[in-house]
Amino acid sequence: MSGYKQPVSVLVVIYTPALDVLLIERADKAGYWQSVTGSREGFETLAETARREVQEETGLDAALYRLEDWQHTNTYEIFDHWRARYAPGTTHNVEHVFGLEVPEPLPVRLAPGEHVDFEWLPWEAARDKVFSPSNAEAITQLTTRVVVCGR
Repeated sequence: MSGYKQPVSVLVVIYTPALDVLLIERADKAGYWQSVTGSREGFETLAETARREVQEETGLDAALYRLEDWQHTNTYEIFDHWRARYAPGTTHNVEHVFGLEVPEPLPVRLAPGEHVDFEWLPWEAARDKVFSPSNAEAITQLTTRVVVCGR
C-alpha cells in the first residue's frame, strides 16, 4: 500500500431517537465541526470503515447499536489544505453515508490530536453548525429517514 489516503470515505451521522446529533470539532481546523468521517483503509468494507472510524474518533462501539448504510454517496473536491494526504493528481473523494442510532447522548472519548471537542445538538442546530455541505445534507436526510422507518 502507498502512504496515501484512499479517496473513498465514510460519513457517519450518530444520532438518538430524539434526533440529537453528535458533532466533533477538528483539531487541525478550529471551528470545523462535523460528524464522524474517515477514509477506507486497505481492503476493508465500507461498514468496517464506518465501525473503525466511530471507534477511533468517539470511543463508541458501533457494533452495540444500529449502523445503517444509507446507500447514498457524495463526490466532492478535496480541500486544497488536505490534498497532500492523497496520491498526486487526486482531486475528488467519494463519501458513503451511514447512520448510527444510539439510545441517548453518550459520553465520547475523542481521538487525541484529531478532535478537540464534541457536542450533542438537536438536528437543526447540528445541521447549521457543520462546515461540510454534504454533512449538513445528511443530517437533514435523517429526519426523513426516521419518518420513513415508521418511528
